[in-house]
Amino acid sequence: MLNKSRIVNPVSGTVLNKYAAEKELAVQGKALYKIANMQSVFLRVYVIASQLDSIKTGQRTTVFVHLSDGGYRSYPAKIIWISGKAEFTPKTIQTKDERQNLVYAVKLEVENTDGLIKIGMYGDVKFKTSEK
Repeated sequence: MLNKSRIVNPVSGTVLNKYAAEKELAVQGKALYKIANMQSVFLRVYVIASQLDSIKTGQRTTVFVHLSDGGYRSYPAKIIWISGKAEFTPKTIQTKDERQNLVYAVKLEVENTDGLIKIGMYGDVKFKTSEK
């Protein structure tokens, strides 16, 4: 019976929150902790309507994360989702063109190759434009 009572984590990752303490009774269905795979993280960016024609799902791009010393580090990323409808510019997002008040959400999967990227960090993205 003790062999059946072992709790084994099915995925590797970083524990974000603990919901139960060591030696506390764990019942079936109760969450013990929240875990995230930090090898691949997601970044939500917002683009203006004029940028939509230059991006598509599956497209490879580059994400830049600013470092504390003033520099930046680049990471490979892939566009995995583009919103089908426009929304108002979120309060925390500042676009270069102040006249744009409608934006489209885009979700990127970023390869966190060195583990530097943390949840909640800001990043910049440079979309590669195709040659026509």
